[in-house]
Amino acid sequence: MQNNTLNPKGPENENIVENKELSIWEALIPVVLLMVMLAYNIFYADGEWLGEYSNQFILLFGGFFAAIVGLFNKVNLKTMGQEILENLKSVFVPIMIMFLVGALAGTWLISGIIPAMVYYGLQALSPEIFLPASVIISAIISIATGSSWTTSATVGIALVGIGTALGIPTGMIAGAVLSGAYFGDKMSPLSDTTNLAPAMAGTDLFTHIRYMTITTVPTIIITLIVFIVLNLNIDMTGSTDVSGLLRTISNTFNITPYIFIVPAAVIVLILLKTKPLIALGTGVALAGGFAIFFQSGILESLSDSNVTAIFNAIFSDTAIVTDNEKLNELFSSGGMEGMLWTIYLICCAMVFGGIMDGIGALAKITKALLSVASSVFGLFASTVFSCLGLNAIASDQYLALVIPGKMFKKAYEDKGLAPENLSRTLEDSGTVTSVLIPWNTCGAYQSSVLGVGVGEYFIYAIFNWLSPFTTLLFAALNIKIKRLVDKKS
Repeated sequence: MQNNTLNPKGPENENIVENKELSIWEALIPVVLLMVMLAYNIFYADGEWLGEYSNQFILLFGGFFAAIVGLFNKVNLKTMGQEILENLKSVFVPIMIMFLVGALAGTWLISGIIPAMVYYGLQALSPEIFLPASVIISAIISIATGSSWTTSATVGIALVGIGTALGIPTGMIAGAVLSGAYFGDKMSPLSDTTNLAPAMAGTDLFTHIRYMTITTVPTIIITLIVFIVLNLNIDMTGSTDVSGLLRTISNTFNITPYIFIVPAAVIVLILLKTKPLIALGTGVALAGGFAIFFQSGILESLSDSNVTAIFNAIFSDTAIVTDNEKLNELFSSGGMEGMLWTIYLICCAMVFGGIMDGIGALAKITKALLSVASSVFGLFASTVFSCLGLNAIASDQYLALVIPGKMFKKAYEDKGLAPENLSRTLEDSGTVTSVLIPWNTCGAYQSSVLGVGVGEYFIYAIFNWLSPFTTLLFAALNIKIKRLVDKKS
């Protein structure tokens, strides 16, 4: 999903720490404290309880409480430290990607790529079908690239800009983009999570993808229907006459189709399975060159030196002033510096998740859920809640697939269920819901890239929160639940 590289061993080989000394109640202490602190910060302190980095500090406090629980249960600090280090290693490449995404946003702004996307998009995307069209466009790009991260960082940014100019609430636009992006990511054979889930469950990739269509297709159809209804009833403040916006953009930037050579090159590199760092780095370098060639006036307005203007766009804030307030908000970027808040959040989440894994709390919580799975539906429900819980507790979608995958594999076999039941449930509840947790790596990334808070897009990310309900509904009604005996016949 993130198009990143985990630790050298591969995520499927990550060690899951068990601790017989630890009780389930002790394992839940850091989780409860973390949730209480986060809830207080979000609902009563407007996110500013401990200043700008409140969530980061709360995650570190949660890790501190987890460490105390671990020390009382004979887990030494070295063990916890090793797990923290492994977690931080696992997000090294994603962090580098985030820095490059910040640089990409800055250079794609000053080179005119994002303004050109908005310019042509305003002409091509009819307001009457904007939201469902956003879902479909994002889905196509995500299937082609295998990455929801790449989709949101390219076409997602453009769609938010176009929709904002039309007066559509940003939460709706982001929800449509993420619904399509995670559908495509989930169904793409190029996606790392789509490869990881069957590896954990013990089935093959294409069996897994075919079996996912049973729950995924109805979910995306419902999602599209909801967005069609929303689009029909939305009160757009931006009229269909966008001539004023188009004129402002064309007066500010040199708009030409040649600029799209840069995003096309990045997409081609991704399709050729080039490493994300190389693909995004190429996008930054090309955009810098195109800025000099096509947007010399913009560069002169930003700095006395073209090189300085490009470096500022890569590393720090850039704001291009127009005569339209909405466009001024869109045509600004924080560069790499703008990604630091999110990167700090991810690092703190990895510290908390590492300590929770190191003291054996993650394994204990998952086993407790498994113990109540006496029926087939109970097994599916336990898997779903394990994935949801680990997305919140461990703050990482890979752990939300790896740990339940390892823990529940034998239970599915014992119930006579084909492994694709497990792999599908892992994706329906682990992969797609990661973006709904503000402190999860996916939630933090998407919120930062799209410039829309998780709280704003949560309800509109329909495909993401509907998927777990769909998989539970199919399990409860025993619809297309494949048995091991079915595979032999």
